Amino acid sequence: MADRYLSFTATGPGRFLTRRLGLPQPAALTRWSPERPALDGGLRHLTAGRSGLDLAPVLARTGIGPAGSGRAAAVVLDASGVRDVEGLAEVHAALHPVVRSVTASGRVVLLGAPLDPADHHQAAAQQALEGFTRSLGKEIGRGRTVNLVRLTDAPAAESTLRFLLSPKSAYVSGQVIEVGAGEEAATPVDRDRPLAGRTALVTGAARGIGEAVAETLARDGARVVVLDVPQAGQDARRVADRLGGTALLLDITAADAGARIAEALPDGLDLLIHNAGITRDRRLVNMPAERWMPVLEVNLASVLRTTDALLKAGTLNRGGRIVATASIAGIAGNAGQTNYGASKAGIVGLVRSLAPRALAEHGVTVNAVAPGFIETKMTAAVPLFIREAGRRMNSLAQGGLPADVAETTAWLAHPASGAVNGQVVRVCGQSLLGA
Repeated sequence: MADRYLSFTATGPGRFLTRRLGLPQPAALTRWSPERPALDGGLRHLTAGRSGLDLAPVLARTGIGPAGSGRAAAVVLDASGVRDVEGLAEVHAALHPVVRSVTASGRVVLLGAPLDPADHHQAAAQQALEGFTRSLGKEIGRGRTVNLVRLTDAPAAESTLRFLLSPKSAYVSGQVIEVGAGEEAATPVDRDRPLAGRTALVTGAARGIGEAVAETLARDGARVVVLDVPQAGQDARRVADRLGGTALLLDITAADAGARIAEALPDGLDLLIHNAGITRDRRLVNMPAERWMPVLEVNLASVLRTTDALLKAGTLNRGGRIVATASIAGIAGNAGQTNYGASKAGIVGLVRSLAPRALAEHGVTVNAVAPGFIETKMTAAVPLFIREAGRRMNSLAQGGLPADVAETTAWLAHPASGAVNGQVVRVCGQSLLGA
């Protein structure tokens, strides 16, 4: 459903009226397309504190040239060397003069360091960068985003910086992403088709966000297996045929779902995308068990069972990726969704616990995306005032698109994203709910 308020605020009368009434003024976001694969403008690289990172080669490969003295489409502030309150003054001094000059739909990315448990001054200063990032994200406006990346190894962060400094991250803001010491991809990566030669299984892929994820992974070169329930067989086959993939029809909650997936993929699997999910909303006092358990079964139990089965069977190849779908409802909660919020919070727990073991034992990373209000057929059916609240209650004052979730998933699935592990990345326009 079209966002008529967003269209209205783009007109002269709309701008005047919303400004006079103090109403949200969302800006149309610049998203990736073949015609616009990069941000319009240059990059400005700043430093606060004494950094030991060699960022120049990495930033040169992001696809954005230097901004020079003009307006910048992106600003990268290396604050990894900030170790005290005096260093935070340098953060202010670096960004204060340039924030206003960042173009509409531009990017501000801060680089920080892991918190040092042996130095509480450094830990305080680096933690302060999180509050700074999220606050700036809520005030910067005009479709611009602000994110923080904690890193120790600049080359390992290249795929993350390429994502955050591109139109693909249009609806990702206010996030803190940790990048560990990574390994180079086993083979050279084709930047246009980085997933070439890889097999991706996307659950719940017959429609909505799952379909967008399957489409984006196929665009990036993956052979996609479209998994959905038999009742959605016609749609699943339509999506698979359009993408040159295959359809796999089964109930993901079945006890033998993992075994059946392994049997259907004798050559293994590189990307396991857990997207299937349902809602059965009702306040807890009015929620019978028959509305509670199906949500927990589809959204959480099936993810746990199939992941365990595929890892145990060796179906997931080394260098593989698991990306599960959480939700801001699992982070901040939502009235009428105790079942859904519990299931999505469970995904967060799964990621944080499994990620280090899966990488150590199987060479597989585990991450999650946590969508906020995304424009789908499901949200189009939400009552008007609730729908409008969902759209406006984020720093970008608008709903996201399925493509926003898909692009974030594709970044986590990238062969060069091996240093990104155990992360839960919200795709919510920096929702005003939750951290």
